[in-house]
Amino acid sequence: MARTSTSFAVDRTVPGLIVKIGDYPLHHGGVGAIRSLGRLGVPMYAITEDRFTPAAASRYLHGRCVWPTTGREDPQQLAEVLLRIGKRIGRPAVLIPTDEEAAVLIGEYADVLGDRFLFPRIDACLPRRLASKQGLHELCVEHGVPSPATAFPESPEDIECFAAQARFPVVAKNREAFQRRRHPVVAGTTRIADPCQLLGLARDWGPRPDVILQEYLPREEAEDWIVHAYFDAESTALSLFTGVKVRSWPPHAGMTACAYVVDNPELAEMTAQFIKRIGFSGIVDLDWRYDRRDGAYKLLDFNPRMGAQFRLFENEAGIDVVRAQHLDLTGRKVPEAEQRAGRRFVVENIDLPAMLAYRRSGYTTPHAPDRATGTELAWLAADDLKPFFTMLARFVGPGARHMLELRRASRRARAAAESGALQQQTRP
Repeated sequence: MARTSTSFAVDRTVPGLIVKIGDYPLHHGGVGAIRSLGRLGVPMYAITEDRFTPAAASRYLHGRCVWPTTGREDPQQLAEVLLRIGKRIGRPAVLIPTDEEAAVLIGEYADVLGDRFLFPRIDACLPRRLASKQGLHELCVEHGVPSPATAFPESPEDIECFAAQARFPVVAKNREAFQRRRHPVVAGTTRIADPCQLLGLARDWGPRPDVILQEYLPREEAEDWIVHAYFDAESTALSLFTGVKVRSWPPHAGMTACAYVVDNPELAEMTAQFIKRIGFSGIVDLDWRYDRRDGAYKLLDFNPRMGAQFRLFENEAGIDVVRAQHLDLTGRKVPEAEQRAGRRFVVENIDLPAMLAYRRSGYTTPHAPDRATGTELAWLAADDLKPFFTMLARFVGPGARHMLELRRASRRARAAAESGALQQQTRP
């Protein structure tokens, strides 16, 4: 097994377990976490949908736990299966959730899981509240953190009043994080051009719409920033990174396709202060949007878990957020150092269609450096090739069908970029 030369020592007797709830096999974040700790000699385990996921193919995976889930299971049953997996591992393992469902499960069943696993201990209700669009907005208001103006309609009458008074366009999102798998009201983030479109869509939303209606921040007047960090038991940042998102897929509201590490002390301080006030501990992935119209960074999303693009960020000592968590939870010191500014992260299978869509739309990111100091690919790694080829096999699929769907999606994105009426769908 190849190991990375570092200036710090990890506890190789404590394994890591990638926890996934839901069916999304092409998840590069889990592969990145397996590689990050596996290269240090930490035994890595992962929950996978089947034996043929990219994560299951990694040379750094010590053991896979095939456990297909949908995200609609009873939480108590999920906790019981997780305990059985822990028993199979045979020693306490650091839990690394890759989605909101897993993060919320760990938080709410901490007392049940605590004897078998290592994870940060926080208020059991906090992960669910942070993952909720409404809960996050309420926390932002409570602690004075800028966020887009948001309404929470409780009835069709509320929507009619909103339509009569709001400034359009607006965006509609599912109110709760888990609705995308259970009973989604809208397809991710939906841009609504005018009152007529809103009232037309609302006819299908039922007597109590489980949506939020939010101020639209024009992409030509905004920049997408990301913050990844790990906070200890006192909610102090042991590692904190800032970067700018250059492209996402679907465009402007989906998963990061290309991003750069860019120093932003103001945003770092805002994040650290917010986390301290709410008392969160663990890994976070935050999406901020800088609104050039009023010069404010506005918090859009708070993921209380590892983000898929976390490997973009690493400091000069070789620390990323996953390594920081493992070191901290095993009683080791987390080395402090500057982030490696200028690094680039590219997700190979989605950046090409994203690049085409962004080129057509004319969108640019002023803070992105002209040249990267280094590039981290999501899938391809010289010391761990199988996940890349497994991804290709699943992405292309049994023939040309998936490529045809990709080309169709790219054409739809380009057309939407031109018309300004883009409906976008996100995933963890």
